[in-house]
Amino acid sequence: MAFLDDNFLLTNDTAARLYHGVAAHQPIYDYHTHLDPGDIANNRVYDNLADIWLEGDHYKWRAMRACAIDEAYITGDADPYDKFLAWAKCVPQTLRNPLYHWTHLELRRYFGIDTLLSEGTAKEVWDEANRQLPEMSTWSIMDDMKIAMVGTTDDPADSLEHHAAIAKGGLATAVAPTWRPDTLNKIFDATIFNGYLGTLGVEGDGFDALINRLEETHQAFHDAGCRMSDHGVASLPDADFTKADVEAVYKKVRGGENANAHETAQFVGYLFQFYGRLNAEKNWTMNMHLGPIRNLNRKLFREIGPDLGCDSMCDEPQGPGLVRLFGELSERGELPKTVIYNLNPVNNYLFATMLGNFQDNDAGIKSKMQFGSGWWYNDQKEGMTAQLNALSNLGLLSHFVGMLTDSRSMLSYPRHEYFRRILCNLVGTDVENGELPDDQAMLGGLVADVCFNNAKNYFGIELDPNYA
Repeated sequence: MAFLDDNFLLTNDTAARLYHGVAAHQPIYDYHTHLDPGDIANNRVYDNLADIWLEGDHYKWRAMRACAIDEAYITGDADPYDKFLAWAKCVPQTLRNPLYHWTHLELRRYFGIDTLLSEGTAKEVWDEANRQLPEMSTWSIMDDMKIAMVGTTDDPADSLEHHAAIAKGGLATAVAPTWRPDTLNKIFDATIFNGYLGTLGVEGDGFDALINRLEETHQAFHDAGCRMSDHGVASLPDADFTKADVEAVYKKVRGGENANAHETAQFVGYLFQFYGRLNAEKNWTMNMHLGPIRNLNRKLFREIGPDLGCDSMCDEPQGPGLVRLFGELSERGELPKTVIYNLNPVNNYLFATMLGNFQDNDAGIKSKMQFGSGWWYNDQKEGMTAQLNALSNLGLLSHFVGMLTDSRSMLSYPRHEYFRRILCNLVGTDVENGELPDDQAMLGGLVADVCFNNAKNYFGIELDPNYA
């Protein structure tokens, strides 16, 4: 097979029929991203390939550091072409890393460039992509890629002015905010925590003032079309607490003292149960990204800041916190639709079996508790396949809400193609091996549902008629 030909990642005829006949035609429902809503509201046109391709892409940044590229060409203020050239020098060194696939898929799908990127071809690729970029805005990219829905990730303190502008602008893609209150987890640092309460607009020192303000922002997000919260933690806390305990921790930190580890677990545990109740009341989905430990390179964090690609997967126990949160919420009838994403593949079977314990059918929602797609370090062929196999073996693949980009880049949408090819090859191989019936209608329905329909029906975001 030629590199990246029409049957890339498709190793049999059934897989090819499913992908080309079904998956390739489905719209994209990208329910979790880190795209800048300001860029979307302003229909940004990018100045050059470095801006649209390298800005904020910590996957590439990690590879560039491994290639001994100076930080000035990664997150610094070097000339855009010099940054791009530095990346081009790295690309041939990324063989067998998913970056090699993603790089060339993105060049082909957005710019029609099938040249292999290297130091020697960098100028040719740069010139051709930059020739096309003036005609490519965020809106035109979303239209061309058939993006039905985008979920951005937003702090409760956000004014949502950009989302209001998007809603009035006539974009066919539904762009919804996602309520992410993660900064409150930092109660172990009184300076950060108290500073954030000012940003959030909490008035008064009592704990109820924080709770009331969170309820206000949750409602404001709902009014702006939000139907999801999002939470990123190493693991869910497992600690006994009363409200009086939590109020005492809050008072201590408001007085300038840091919370200790046990107090932090009590406080964060209370908040997660509170978030669950809020989400259940409004029929929101609670997304939980579990397993990262962040900003591990203290030197880069001190000199530049967070989100530089210096995070890893942790090996903390995940089971006890999941049992506590889901058990408490389920017992009170307050368990919302939930998607959990696993960063450490060691826990795939733990996550998949845990969700099966809490598939409460009181609301008639199919697979109300979802095992989210291969995430971050797992959104490559092996990681996606492992997640799909664990879900298939222990849950119902037919109900799966599918892939997301989790990306800051407008050029990341071929990751949905990547996932869809892997899905079709997995199903097609089972057919070829006699493990599934060769019923194209049934198989095609499964593929279409996983690629688009399940997410559309599960998350409840209002879509443009072209995609509804």
